Amino acid sequence: MLRVGLALAALPLVAACGQQATPSPTAAPAKPAESKPAEAAKPAAPAAGAPAQTAPAAKTTGATGGTLKMLLWQAPTILNPHLSQGTKDYIAARCCTEPLMTVDGDGKFAPVLAAEIPSTQNGGLAADGKSVTYKLKPGVKWADGQPFSADDVAFTFEFINNKESSAVTSGTYANIESVQAVDPGTVKITFKEPTGGWYVPFVGGNGQILPKHAMKDFVGSKSREAPLNTKVFGTGPYMVDEFKPGDLVVYKPNPNFRDAGKGLFERIELKGGGDATSAARSVFQTGEFDYAWNLQVEAPVLQDIMSGGKGELVTAPGSGVEQIYFPFMDTTKEVNGERGAPGTKHPFLSDIKVREAMALAIDKETMVKQLYGPTGEATHNVLTTPGNLASKTTKQEFNIEKANKLLDEAGYKRGGDGIRMTPDGIRMKVVYQTSINSLRQKEQAIVKDGWQKIGIETELKSVDAGVFFSSDPGNPDIFARFSVDTQMFTSTFDSPFPVGYMNRFYTGADPSRTWGQKSNNWSGRNFLKWKSDEYDKLFDQVLVELNPEKAVTMWQQLNDLVVKDYASVPLVDRKFTSARAKTLTGPEPRAFDNETWNIADWKKSG
Repeated sequence: MLRVGLALAALPLVAACGQQATPSPTAAPAKPAESKPAEAAKPAAPAAGAPAQTAPAAKTTGATGGTLKMLLWQAPTILNPHLSQGTKDYIAARCCTEPLMTVDGDGKFAPVLAAEIPSTQNGGLAADGKSVTYKLKPGVKWADGQPFSADDVAFTFEFINNKESSAVTSGTYANIESVQAVDPGTVKITFKEPTGGWYVPFVGGNGQILPKHAMKDFVGSKSREAPLNTKVFGTGPYMVDEFKPGDLVVYKPNPNFRDAGKGLFERIELKGGGDATSAARSVFQTGEFDYAWNLQVEAPVLQDIMSGGKGELVTAPGSGVEQIYFPFMDTTKEVNGERGAPGTKHPFLSDIKVREAMALAIDKETMVKQLYGPTGEATHNVLTTPGNLASKTTKQEFNIEKANKLLDEAGYKRGGDGIRMTPDGIRMKVVYQTSINSLRQKEQAIVKDGWQKIGIETELKSVDAGVFFSSDPGNPDIFARFSVDTQMFTSTFDSPFPVGYMNRFYTGADPSRTWGQKSNNWSGRNFLKWKSDEYDKLFDQVLVELNPEKAVTMWQQLNDLVVKDYASVPLVDRKFTSARAKTLTGPEPRAFDNETWNIADWKKSG
């Protein structure tokens, strides 16, 4: 294995080890390490600034057959990864659709549909940072037998780039000028400006490629009418046999999968529904399921459930940051059919002093100690993964007295019942929303206790996770519509160059596309509608920064702008926490791809 080029902060996987809500990418490359010349039989080392290479895994032979039963208590609702709002949808799609490359938590890349890792030595990377050319694996077919080619990669960009498609992944591809099929086995990506993050598009969970022949009639306004959205197939090991949105996905083997030596399951059942606690029991105690995802369960409860002995915990760093978001438009009333409409202003959350006071009233340490235990750590950063991107300058304290003083001095006076009023006479009440999960409801209780103590009335709202993280633009309770005063969930990482992840706070020149709103089916990543000219300018600059050390500093500065303006209040840096039956091997969660990235390698014994 060669490890030259991208030296990211180490993120070691723990054991065999969620929400991509808006999910998104994370770190700039460091200086390239020196290396010995590659041996003739090994692939060429990447050039400076290129990611490290990982040798392809050895083929596995022999069929295992049987049925794999997975439980995602947040049920998938759509299977087109570029129209998905939740991590559970990406996980479901990734059994079928694939990117050009995948990347692990250490920043090591491995080819998936690409034949090799691009480098300056093999002609893949342009010296000026303006383009990257991929050679594709030969002989790959879609599950329906049609040949996969560079045209499919170019088409996927066309689909995403069309504003009317309302692709939620568009921010990941915003710096692309063109994607050209040079020939059937070669695709060239040209960027608008030089970029150190050439490996962001078509890599990991946001990089899944769509079949042109099945989707060409569903670009733009017809994107949500595509049969592929519910009957997805790709170049991956499995294809969907049956899908009941919000309930069940059934897969069967892809008869045209390129690696015939893999022993695939005859059937995979991905069940949705329930809650995290029952999901844990289904593996550790009853043995009803082979794999259960995202066990956001209070630490003492999880420890007790694990004593059932039928499963093992699957953990890894980098699951994402649980955080509270504030809206910057008026979510207290409806304008032209939407709350938080552009051009409005929240009556008190638009005041940074109010947001700061509310942050001061949150007891993160108690939250982590009582609820998360070893599965999470208190954090002051929205960007934590890889570790070299985590800012060292941020600080948020728990101080009720200071919060009250801040509000007093700002002119927010208490009424007779202790609840504060704005200078304009508006009662300071917030509706605080998250998904239904016993741990999250306990988080809400801790936060509410603090907010009530500083005179802000707090109404708790809990929404079924299948609804909260769904892609249905007509449902007012989806997180992307942000129809309440504040909401909480985990946003996940998906790239070692955090364009998509940090794009949630970017407005740019076209808020009609970047802000989540009625006119774009709430597909814009910036659902807060937070605008900072300083942030936008720095974000544009980091996209074209070729010096990896400067890029690291710039990402940290972007994090600091968000945190210091209290657009988001980071709470807990979470680990992946899932469960597998003792008879199941293969699951290896990673920060920058979906948990089913290597589903072809999962095996059951006994």
